[in-house]
This record gives sequence, C-alpha cells and structure tokens, in this order.
Amino acid sequence: MTLRELLWMAEGRCKEAWTRASVLLALLANAHRDPKRSQAFRPSDFNPYELRAKETPAPKTKDLSILKTVFVDNPKPKGGKTDGR
Repeated sequence: MTLRELLWMAEGRCKEAWTRASVLLALLANAHRDPKRSQAFRPSDFNPYELRAKETPAPKTKDLSILKTVFVDNPKPKGGKTDGR
C-alpha cells in the first residue's frame, strides 16, 4: 500500500469513529436537556468533521494594508518579554 492509501484509511476510520461518538453524545445531551429551554441536539453538533452551514468563511480582501499595519507598523518588543519582568 502507498502512504496515500494508508492516509485515506486512517482518515476514514477517524471519521467513522467520530460519527459513532457524535450519535452517542447527542443522545446523552438530549437525555439531560430541558426541552423548554433548548432545542434538540443533532449528531452533527458534536462531529468535528461535519461542515457547519452557520459558519461563514473569513472575508477575503484585496487590500493588504491591514497586514502592514499589524506586522510592520506595530513590531513586537525586541526583548521578548511584554510584562517587564
């Protein structure tokens, strides 16, 4: 087997394990929640491999002057310590 195939197998196993664990976590969370205060949890709420539609990607900008102000105009102290100890 190639390294790529082993990587695919390892990722597949991790995703499958998280799918199982997220179902159990959702079941446990729904058993202990107050139905009047919160909505039911879904397994995708606990699965880190699931894409969330609510999350929006970071805005893309063509203006790089923001990076210049952060990294060039405000350099870190040369001593490495910021609290003066």
